[in-house]
Amino acid sequence: MLDLIQPFISFLDLKIVAIYIILTVVVVAFFREWGTPDLVAIAAMGAVLLLGILPLTDTDTERGLLSVFSNGAPITIACMFVLSAGLERTGAIDAMGRFFTKVAGQSELRVLLVLMLMGAVLSAFVNNTPIVVVFLPIVLAHARATKLRASKLLIPLSFASILGGTCTLTGTSTNLIIDGVAQEYDQPAFGMFELTKLGLIYALIGFVYLLTIGRKLLPARSSLSELLDTSSDRRFLTQFEVEPESALVGKPLTDTLLKNFPTASVHEVKRRGRVLQTPLNKLVVRERDRILITLHGTSFQRLKESAGVRFEEQKDMHLRKLEERELKMMEAIIGPRSTLVGRTLEQVGFRRLHGINVLAIHRQNRNLRKNLSKVRLEYGDTLLMEGPPDALAELQGEHQFISMTDPPEIKVDPTKVWIGVGIALAFVLGASFKVMGIPALAILAAIAMILCRCVTTTQAYQAVQWNIVFLIFGMLALGLAMDQSGAAQQLVSGIMSIFGEKAAPMVVLSVIYLLSSILTELISNNAVAALLTPIVIGIAQQLDVDARPFIVAMMFGCSASFATPIGYQTNTYVYGAGGYKFTDFPKVGVPLNLLLWIVATFLVPVFWPF
Repeated sequence: MLDLIQPFISFLDLKIVAIYIILTVVVVAFFREWGTPDLVAIAAMGAVLLLGILPLTDTDTERGLLSVFSNGAPITIACMFVLSAGLERTGAIDAMGRFFTKVAGQSELRVLLVLMLMGAVLSAFVNNTPIVVVFLPIVLAHARATKLRASKLLIPLSFASILGGTCTLTGTSTNLIIDGVAQEYDQPAFGMFELTKLGLIYALIGFVYLLTIGRKLLPARSSLSELLDTSSDRRFLTQFEVEPESALVGKPLTDTLLKNFPTASVHEVKRRGRVLQTPLNKLVVRERDRILITLHGTSFQRLKESAGVRFEEQKDMHLRKLEERELKMMEAIIGPRSTLVGRTLEQVGFRRLHGINVLAIHRQNRNLRKNLSKVRLEYGDTLLMEGPPDALAELQGEHQFISMTDPPEIKVDPTKVWIGVGIALAFVLGASFKVMGIPALAILAAIAMILCRCVTTTQAYQAVQWNIVFLIFGMLALGLAMDQSGAAQQLVSGIMSIFGEKAAPMVVLSVIYLLSSILTELISNNAVAALLTPIVIGIAQQLDVDARPFIVAMMFGCSASFATPIGYQTNTYVYGAGGYKFTDFPKVGVPLNLLLWIVATFLVPVFWPF
């Protein structure tokens, strides 16, 4: 009788109940996007501390919350961001992008092969986010020049960068997190290239799939800039003042200026220094009104051919030029660190602050063109903007957007390029020959990048994606709380009761991989890695087998994010840039996920026996 009620009594442990509640709220918050993932994770950390589930510092019987900050994984990941920034700032990654344009050619198959090879190789050693950021405008420009569809190229770019990351321990942050947590449970550290043998097979299978079956499943869609009329590359913003004798005076703007010049766009009309809010179809022009317009295409050419400021068909309008600026168009994605996320253009005063007009917003295959100033912006939205080149460059430098029109403007110093590459190479060689631990090598590499001025201290701080770092710290705290409260062991027991005591390790491994892959498509892969690692090690102990193959299965499963555009950051970037629908990702990615699941199920035990 006692055996029957013991699990129920155990469940009534208040700490375990609290952990289950926190875990449930965290998972729901991730799914429903109640807050950013890092905010949710930090809130969970605060909850386990506030409720006394974890002490602040270590005691004789328990590890304290502060112990999670000694985990090497988040520090290593932060240093890898700095290392990637050094290579990006010195122009090493940009040089690879220029090399792509030289060798890619015009054949879609050749472009895909070159693009995927370069993306995968670079991603094995450098954080794949800056690689995709640098390659995006280059690939889009190459697609326009060769008449290829960008939607046929960008998903393969993202997938190749993910596959390349599985080839080394530092290729993706999830590998570092899992390795760091596993070491805390007395598991031996992974070597730099221990995963390479399976990673290369993964990449090869992924390449063959994408170049054959996957290529046929890729949609032929237009990006935002292709869907809009952008036939005129040069545009000019011009402000005029209406003189007293002008024929516009006393007449609606739509019946005069806009009727004669339908390609003109009126941005604002000022009267006595105040911007009028009257709709254009009701606005009657008065003398001394100042009209700010953009002229496109033939209208601009007529202006230039007539001494720059004369409307040949309406010479009696008497418009006097006040200013004229060349405009440029930029297509850009709202990045994860943008302060615009969750706000509208009107709330931030975007037009007033930057002097840039937003022409359209692309979101999940929808092109929004009405009431743009009131649209609440989201991470991954693609904006088509028009403004002076200097204003667009300044905006890009503020890390609000990731430009798809122009590569990041980086001043390349050839001597610094080789210094940056040398530091990265020294890091890889040091990790390969186990000169010291990877966290120590990563710290030294980041310091070397700063001391050699490959990246400034400010740039180094900006390069680190602190939201990912604090997400990891928060989830490590929740994982530690689950372990020390007994909730993790209870979950392990529940899982094993489903499998049975004589479950085949290969079946359990297959389920672990599949669960990791599914969860990472829906919530942060880093969160999944931090939460599942203690549970997976506990399952291996229950089966009385080596945990290594289960840990490897989880590493590859957490990186197998091909079925949704939200599971991995690079997928989100190409989502808007390629004009994709949400359904395009499962259409191309689910077969690849299933294929790699089968491969992992059979090959992981071959390379890492139970």
